[in-house]
Amino acid sequence: MGAVLVVREFRPLWIAEAVSIAGDQLAKVALALVVYDRTGSPLWSAIVYALSFLPALAGGLGLSQLADRYPRRTLMVVCAATQALLVALMAIPGMPLAAMCALLVGVGIAQAPALAAQNALTREVFDADELYYRSQDLRGMTTNTVMLLGLAGAGLLVAAVGSSAALLIDAVTFALAALLVRLQVRARPGASTQRTHWAAGIHFVWSRPQLRVLLGLSWLVGLAVVPEGLAAPLAAELHAPAGAVGWLLAADPFGYVLGAFLLSHFVPVAARQRLLGVLATGSVAVLVLFALHPSLSAALALLAVAGAAGAYQITVGATFTSWVPNEVRGGALGVARTGLRVAQGVGVAAGGVVATLIGSANSAIVAAGVVGVLLAVPTALAWHRQYRGVGATAQNA
Repeated sequence: MGAVLVVREFRPLWIAEAVSIAGDQLAKVALALVVYDRTGSPLWSAIVYALSFLPALAGGLGLSQLADRYPRRTLMVVCAATQALLVALMAIPGMPLAAMCALLVGVGIAQAPALAAQNALTREVFDADELYYRSQDLRGMTTNTVMLLGLAGAGLLVAAVGSSAALLIDAVTFALAALLVRLQVRARPGASTQRTHWAAGIHFVWSRPQLRVLLGLSWLVGLAVVPEGLAAPLAAELHAPAGAVGWLLAADPFGYVLGAFLLSHFVPVAARQRLLGVLATGSVAVLVLFALHPSLSAALALLAVAGAAGAYQITVGATFTSWVPNEVRGGALGVARTGLRVAQGVGVAAGGVVATLIGSANSAIVAAGVVGVLLAVPTALAWHRQYRGVGATAQNA
């Protein structure tokens, strides 16, 4: 990882992302408390939570192509500054709930083009493919670690400083991210020399079978996250203590960080690409073992193993980014991210429905594993054919 951090332009991008994610975890807890304190309504809490990612879904398809049309550094700075302002307004004491919701939608809308620009720009700052893939390993490990630590400490910090102060801290993280990128990343012209249609990324992705298969491998996460949505009822079925819900939620990202570390340090990029189908299948096949009705410790181990196998997602994302031409990369990445978020949301919701219908969270997790394997095996075989045809080098055909 030291060789990755030597790359001068990557450091501010990496730090800015980590700082923003930490602030976002703080803001999630603060918003949840503000809304529930004012309304006492679980429904309103759920609505506001949904508003934190629904605009990003629409923006992922409609606005990500801005990362191809305009200079990416400029787009990142403008979006981060806009988010800082909107979150700062949310922190004003007594801000009406409707206004907070509108501001939250604005934050989500600005996030989509910013993320597309960041991911595309990160690919540009690396000349060597091996270093680029390692940079994505570092980003994946950092993101999951910061999310774990952020959620663990957010409640304590919000309790100590108050919701308004917590939101102001989040606004500062966006401002800091904008400043870092503006001062330490060099300016580049827009990637596309012509005005592309907003659907250019969608068209490009779906006209390339190798990219479609990569998306299929990535979107299997929709089934892998089912245990996350069922952590509370699963803990109850396991007759576990109250703190077990947090342990169950932490097991997967802990395994993900460990898996990313092992893959990055011990498995070359070409071998990781060949193993994508195997790892993707393994990430959902582990869930079938819940049919053995594991104890709490065994369940935690299974979820950690599933998370470790799930670290294949980093290689999927890096390969996808490398195989898309720079001039349509932002729009294509918007397609990938939007589909990923939809898969996660649908997967968690479907898991909840199944668990309710059959009366068992454990059985719903097993069902997710079975369906996951049925989908993963043909997708893995399709990837094997595509990778063998395309080769281990970046491909834009």
